[in-house]
Amino acid sequence: MTLKLNKLILVNYLEVLLNQQSLEDIRQKIEILQQILENQVNDIIDVFNIIDNRVVVEFDKEYLLSELEQIKNSKTIERSKYYIRRLFKSITEKKTGKINDINLNRWKEYEEIITDSLWIFDKRDTSGSHRAWYWGNFIPQIPRQMMLRYTKQGEWVLDPFLGSGTTLIECRRLGRNGIGVELNHEVANKSKSIIENEINPFNVITDVIIGDSTKIDFKKIVQDRGIKKVQLIIMHPPYHNIIKFSDNPQDLSNCSSESEFLDLFGKVIENTYDILEKGRFLVVVIGDKYENGEWIPLGFYTMQKVLNMGGYRLKSIIVKNIENTQGKRNQEELWRYRALVGGFYVFKHEYIFLFQKT
Repeated sequence: MTLKLNKLILVNYLEVLLNQQSLEDIRQKIEILQQILENQVNDIIDVFNIIDNRVVVEFDKEYLLSELEQIKNSKTIERSKYYIRRLFKSITEKKTGKINDINLNRWKEYEEIITDSLWIFDKRDTSGSHRAWYWGNFIPQIPRQMMLRYTKQGEWVLDPFLGSGTTLIECRRLGRNGIGVELNHEVANKSKSIIENEINPFNVITDVIIGDSTKIDFKKIVQDRGIKKVQLIIMHPPYHNIIKFSDNPQDLSNCSSESEFLDLFGKVIENTYDILEKGRFLVVVIGDKYENGEWIPLGFYTMQKVLNMGGYRLKSIIVKNIENTQGKRNQEELWRYRALVGGFYVFKHEYIFLFQKT
């Protein structure tokens, strides 16, 4: 639950706490404030029957209550006032970095943002316009996490393998401008229609372009939109020939070998490099494949391809589980049998490689 509090009154209350000479007095006043917050049921909280919308500060209720509880449970008045000053700072000062809108003075509130390298999701997000109509699309949680960590509102995101439009739907939700390039005309037109059905509260641009990302003029695309660079690139290419997406020979899913696949993939990396702002991030989402009794580490091949081309450094490798994929849905026992017979392990993960432009 989000609390909307009168900033001036809350700040004054904390100043009163800082002037207390007794730990017991601080605890009593904290308990009064906790009771006020706990007894409210409306979205807008008026701490002392005064509200001024010009000075409203928003808090996650559980976060604020936990901060107050920490102050109350302090063993010394010095430690208690330390926590009070920290809470005071979180209200009066906003500390953000160059690449996102995360207020580091209130970092505990960002529970949605994952900082571990192992991502396990119960299910795909199907809210809003997100639909699993396109076989091989990635889950919306991936672009959402990447945008929250590596972009600010109003910045630009490029997806050179647009597919079903997942990235651009999340752009609308989070207030990021987005450009998506899709090779398949039919897929691009359907995705554009679905993206436009998503509400656009931040009035951002989400453009779908039909073209080949290995050769399309990305510099002209960004210049036509009045910008010089994008701040994030998210790529979810085909996993070579696991799924055939079209009959187009330029489609990476039609490559005759891993070598050809990596060559075309490298052309996309090269073609997008100049339009990514220095110091910003490239995300590549990809999995491995199993063919002719051999595990093909396609993910690490693509990772090495990016590094060998230069201009990027590897920032993180994230492993995300794949549960209930369309190809294996309701076939768990069959796949387990095949694994036992064939001596292999069933794919349950894919990689998210994070690169920073140097």
